[in-house]
Order: sequence, then C-alpha cells, then structure tokens
Amino acid sequence: MNMITALIKPFTLDRVREDLSEIGVEGLTVTDVRGYGRQKGQTEIYRGAEYDVLFLPKLKIEVAVDAKLTDKVVEAIANAAKTGKIGDGKIFVTDIKHAMRIRTGETGAEAL
Repeated sequence: MNMITALIKPFTLDRVREDLSEIGVEGLTVTDVRGYGRQKGQTEIYRGAEYDVLFLPKLKIEVAVDAKLTDKVVEAIANAAKTGKIGDGKIFVTDIKHAMRIRTGETGAEAL
C-alpha cells in the first residue's frame, strides 16, 4: 500500500478528481494549504498598494492506494494537474505499513 500526496494548483482539482475516479480511486482527502517553491510568491496590488504574497494557495491531495495502482494514480494526477507553468506542484509516494477501516475492522489493502 502507498500514500500518494500531491500538491497542486486549486483550479486543477476537478480534473484530478475526475481522472482518479476513472481509474477506480474511490476516495481522497483534500486540504487547503499555502506554500512556495521556485515561484517565491508573487506581488499583488490591493487598493493601490503593492503587497508581496509569499505563500501561494495550493491544495494537498492524499490518496491511499494498493501498490498495484500507484503508478496509474501518479500518472493521472500529473497529467490532470499539469499546466506547463511554474508552480504546477509535486507528487510524493510513501509506504503505508498498516491500514484499518474503523467501521468494519478490515485491515491492509481491504481497508482502503
């Protein structure tokens, strides 16, 4: 089992969710986050004054999947979230040692 964590631009979420549904991903967690990378933030003008916005809005998507599905999920997220511009995001894959569905007591890949 793997946990796939992706940091993406907010407007790409619907495409990512649709593409993940098409390959059989049944659930995901989305969190509003802020951060910066190579973009180093941006400058905005509000009421005539210039402000530096150092942390840009992003979405963090977390998806737990069976190891067999990992490559497909990573590819689907990358394709759906890619705009070709700086700040498209990152995808991280980590191992899950144990999982349990609280309601039923199922464990391992069955719990996903």
